[in-house]
Amino acid sequence: MIRSATTGDVPVIANLIRALAEYEKLAHAVVLREADLHRHLFGTTKFAEVLLVEDAGAVVGFALFFHNYSTFRAKPGIYLEDLFVIPEARGKGHGKALLRALAKLAVERDCARVEWSVLNWNEPSIQFYKSLGAKPMDEWTVYRLTDDALTKLAAGT
Repeated sequence: MIRSATTGDVPVIANLIRALAEYEKLAHAVVLREADLHRHLFGTTKFAEVLLVEDAGAVVGFALFFHNYSTFRAKPGIYLEDLFVIPEARGKGHGKALLRALAKLAVERDCARVEWSVLNWNEPSIQFYKSLGAKPMDEWTVYRLTDDALTKLAAGT
């Protein structure tokens, strides 16, 4: 069963994020605070949304996403920041169900696209996404400003 997250799901979402980071060999990068996650998902300004997938009453995966915008199409899009299903629940269609629910939301919200990034070494996920008809955007390179570089640019230094 797919459902939207509620405020009581924040600890579960945080645990799923930590499990995803472990899988991606990035646990050292997780500094999330549940209070921040709660505020950003359910506060006055909602920066992201979460869909959860349940199996036998237990949450076994999530999709965290937010809207972006296509200027060329003059339509919103959905950016899937994280998709994760716990290892014990894989192979049961939960990831596909989450993506189907996200695609349905995108169509309902008149979005032009759903897009995401995947680590180059994550071959199982790459093959899964391709099996759904997703196309890699090989001609694009992602850039990111964080920490000191972000602060310096904001300060004009």
